[in-house]
Amino acid sequence: MTLDPDLAALLEQAASVPGKRIGAARPEELREAERASNRLVAPVTPIGVGSVTDEAVPGPAGPVPVRVYRPDGDGPGATVVFFHGGGWIVGDLNTHDHVARRLCRDLGAVVVAVHYRRRPEHAFPAAFDDCLAAARWAGARIDRYGGRRDRLAVAGDSAGAALAASVALAFRDAGEPLAAQLLAYPATDRTLTDYPSYTENAEGYLLTFQDLRDLTAILLDGDASAATDFRASPLHAASHGGLAPAVIATAALDPLRDEGLAYARALRDAGVDVFVRTYEGLVHGFLNMFAVSAGAEAAVAEMIEEFGDRLR
Repeated sequence: MTLDPDLAALLEQAASVPGKRIGAARPEELREAERASNRLVAPVTPIGVGSVTDEAVPGPAGPVPVRVYRPDGDGPGATVVFFHGGGWIVGDLNTHDHVARRLCRDLGAVVVAVHYRRRPEHAFPAAFDDCLAAARWAGARIDRYGGRRDRLAVAGDSAGAALAASVALAFRDAGEPLAAQLLAYPATDRTLTDYPSYTENAEGYLLTFQDLRDLTAILLDGDASAATDFRASPLHAASHGGLAPAVIATAALDPLRDEGLAYARALRDAGVDVFVRTYEGLVHGFLNMFAVSAGAEAAVAEMIEEFGDRLR
């Protein structure tokens, strides 16, 4: 399988910088490395939107920081609650600022990006609790965030996509309406079942299988029973029927590829409307890479178009 040529130099640069194993590094070391990596792939000029404001919403353990992106123009529109990726440990509102701006501009939607509590400082399921609280807050105050009561959606990438999927499950279980979910290379199964992509893409494509093992161990902190909790592993929910329509994107060169495909199959088998695509030549994290890769740009454009079709 051929790596996207625009990403080859990025991967070569990443491989030339020795780093500590995730399990042996301090959280702030990992977070600074993530911030530095995202600065390399962000657009030189920020994508323009109508306005951007930093706010906080009530959460189960105190205020949850959010960044609200509003599009140009007047009138009611959709609301997308976005959860950043980062293995439940890294990532923040700044690492995914250009992603949130892109969603806001292309969808003409209000985007509420959520900075949830992260491991290891905060025990599972703190991240899920914050994300669910933020999504419910936005939905209950839709006149402030978008205005269309029938067009509240969730989105995320990697661990953030897992959180979005878990929030969608909680909304369904509570009988709360949700219009759609956008899941970019979601981490859906923390049992670490022997998926082929774990072996095929174990090394050489930014995220390694050893990284997945380390991140899972930190997330669950030795509680093996949590691996099948839907808040960590949405694939293991008791049922997937009645969920919001989903757009699921995976990267061919990502160890998480087959977890995402397994989740798409579970939703389809349950009768859920699912658009699923595996993007050839791309690697984990491509949602952040549209400014430096033509392949990532084409993938992101298609994902947003499909998501937008479900929000109209």
